[in-house]
This record gives sequence, structure tokens and C-alpha cells, in this order.
Amino acid sequence: MHDSPLQAISNAMAQIYKTQFGRGPTKVKTYFAGPDAVVCILEDTQTPAEKRLVELREDQRLRDVRLFFQYATEDDLRAPVEQATGRRVRAFISGIDVRADASAEVFLLEDGATAAREAPPA
Repeated sequence: MHDSPLQAISNAMAQIYKTQFGRGPTKVKTYFAGPDAVVCILEDTQTPAEKRLVELREDQRLRDVRLFFQYATEDDLRAPVEQATGRRVRAFISGIDVRADASAEVFLLEDGATAAREAPPA
């Protein structure tokens, strides 16, 4: 049995987080947000050291470090979305709420009609 495209994206994001940050989320869910956007919500991803930063009220420091790594691995995050949807990601937006220990990865997809026009002939 094959995963749905959204489940495949969720699984890939969880694995990328595990590799990147040393632990994966305990909850991950991916949704289509209209015809041209994919949103992946990941919860409970912080390491013990990151949780300590939150306790010390170093929210901005943690946010800066996390977002730095998110954008450093942007290609890795885009790839499973492109593979699962068959469409190019034209924009990537990453966000984190360190107090709630929740992250959102948003992928804006190239218009399906544009992708079909620009695809090389078979």
C-alpha cells in the first residue's frame, strides 16, 4: 500500500527534522491549503537543550537558530513536496512558535497550468 501524497510529505518532513535536529516531531500533519499551497504542521520537535532555552526565555535565540537551519536545508524540505505533488515549489516559508513547540512549513506550488506548459515533451 502506498502513502497518500500528504502522508508521504508528512513522513519525509518528520525524517528531515529527525536528521536535522536530532529528534523528530511527535505529531505531524500536512494539508493542501487551496490548489497551490501545502502546509505541514510539526509539533513537539524541540530537543532538551532547546526546551532549556525556552525556560531561560531565550525565544528569539532559539527562533533564529531553528530558522537558520530550516533555510539551510530548504532544498531537502522542498524535494519531497515536489516529488509527492509533481509540481515545482515556487516559494518556501518556515515559521516556529517556540513557546508552543510548533512549526509550520509552507510550500507555494507553481501553477499547475504553468507547469504543464513548461514541461519538456515526453
